Amino acid sequence: MVNSPAKELEAWFNMMPEPVQKNYNRFKKVNDVLTRQPEPQVGQSPKEVVWTKNKAKLYRYVSPVEKTNKVPLLIVYALINKPYILDLTPGSSLIEYLTNQGHDVFLLDWGTPGYEDRNMKLDDYIMDYIPRAVKKVLRISGAEEISMLGYCMGGTMTSIFASLHPELPIRNIIFLTSPFEFSDTGLFSNWLDERYFNLDKMVDTLGVIPGEVIDLGNKMLKPLVNYIGPYVTLADRAENEDFVKSWSLMQKWVADGIPFPGAAFRQWIGEFYQQNKLINDELYIRGQQVKLSNIKANILNIAAQRDHIAAPEQVKPLLDKVSSKDKTFHLMPTGHVSVVVGGTAVKKTYPTIDQWLKDHSI
Repeated sequence: MVNSPAKELEAWFNMMPEPVQKNYNRFKKVNDVLTRQPEPQVGQSPKEVVWTKNKAKLYRYVSPVEKTNKVPLLIVYALINKPYILDLTPGSSLIEYLTNQGHDVFLLDWGTPGYEDRNMKLDDYIMDYIPRAVKKVLRISGAEEISMLGYCMGGTMTSIFASLHPELPIRNIIFLTSPFEFSDTGLFSNWLDERYFNLDKMVDTLGVIPGEVIDLGNKMLKPLVNYIGPYVTLADRAENEDFVKSWSLMQKWVADGIPFPGAAFRQWIGEFYQQNKLINDELYIRGQQVKLSNIKANILNIAAQRDHIAAPEQVKPLLDKVSSKDKTFHLMPTGHVSVVVGGTAVKKTYPTIDQWLKDHSI
């Protein structure tokens, strides 16, 4: 019987010193994770679709416990990446945590736009989609008021929506690492400078901006950490099964980007990053001036200390603009994504949001 080369190599490594064997086994594990391991399951909290419009879906999460909070929560996600980062895996899911605490949780998922959506503007999402989702949540839940949570760009959009719809019964708003002040956005300010970045040509050429382009911009803020760091860390901790699982989940989400409708991208970069219109009351949506001072809801404004996408200096200025009497700024010891995923999120972010909602829904 002839031994295979693989078996011979295995036998040879088994005769090597222990450190060599350990490194070889680690290499095999890394190779297995990268080439053979199936994609992890995500977004496992049970839910039902209660409303749709174009590509967007409004989900209501099925609670395993009695809904004890009388004010329902609508989560508004960003137009970037997919929202399952908020429901990544059992035990590390903001949505799972909140439903287990008795909250009636809804999520507005924008879906994946195609080339046919290239003319979709922020105006459309803010004036057509969010108001209908809010009214649907109120109708389904039977509640008289609503709480909202906007993550990242979803929070910025929520602030615009709330300022333009003071007639709606919005009791509480949670902004989670959402940028409002764009005068200094770090490296983004340099890259997106009107003198060097031809925004119109990019949008007119592509129609919709590929998710890979958005991912490139975010990763280039810290290229070594974002491109090489994950694989170095995987090699160092490949023997830790819990870490490997978390690593695989995060890499799946990071790579799971979606296109950005061209017209909305033109507004987002031009009117926010390049012209900083929102915080200066210069932004107009469908001809209406956006004044953040119109917001009177109770506010919890959360920033992340190590956030390079929406730095605390971009997040905090909201509180100086709104008319809310009850407003709180909370700085989490996390990054932009780890504010909702991982050990610190589970121990700090989730309980903070849960308790604040309970205290402000009585």
